[in-house]
Amino acid sequence: MALRHALMAALLEGEASGYDLAKGFDASVANFWPATPQQLYRELDRMAADGLARARLVHQEKRPDKRLFSLTEAGHRALHDFTAGPPRPGVIRDELLIQVQAVDTGDEAAVRQALKDRMSRAEAKIARYERLRATLLDGRFEDDYLADAERVGPYLTLMRGLSFERENLRWCEQSLKILERRATGRE
Repeated sequence: MALRHALMAALLEGEASGYDLAKGFDASVANFWPATPQQLYRELDRMAADGLARARLVHQEKRPDKRLFSLTEAGHRALHDFTAGPPRPGVIRDELLIQVQAVDTGDEAAVRQALKDRMSRAEAKIARYERLRATLLDGRFEDDYLADAERVGPYLTLMRGLSFERENLRWCEQSLKILERRATGRE
C-alpha cells in the first residue's frame, strides 16, 4: 500500500492538513507517486482509523475547520517496517510509450506533438524541482547541506525526480529527431 507509506513519509515533515499534504505531494512526492487529493483524504482517514496517524481538529475564523494529521508511534513503526523490506520492482505505465511504439501505423504528427507536450511538461517540472532544490540548499553547497540536514530523504528523491525529468527531456528530443529525419527522408 505505497500511497499510505508515501503519506507517512510526507508526515515526517510534521503535522499537516490534507490540503497541505496535497500541495506538498504535488511539489515533491508526485514525481514518483502521483495521487489525487481525494485519494489522499481517503487514505488519511484510513490511517487515522488504523491508528497510524492522529487527526486534530482546528477551528478557524471565517474558514471551515480543518484537520491536522501527524504520525503516531504506530505510524512511525509501520514506516520503519516498510523501509526494512524490499520494495516491489518498479514498472513503467506510460501511454506515450504505446503511442510511440505504434507510430509507424499511427498518426505520426499527433505522436510528435505528444512528444513536444511531454518535453514542455518535463521542462516545467525541471524548473520547479530546481527552484525547490535552491530553496533546500539556501545558498549552501550540496555537500554542506547534506552534512547538516536533519533529513536527506526529501533531497535524494528530489534529485531522482530531476534525473527522471531530464531523461524524459533527452528521450523526447532524441525521438523527435529520429521521427523528423524519417519524415524528411520519405518526402
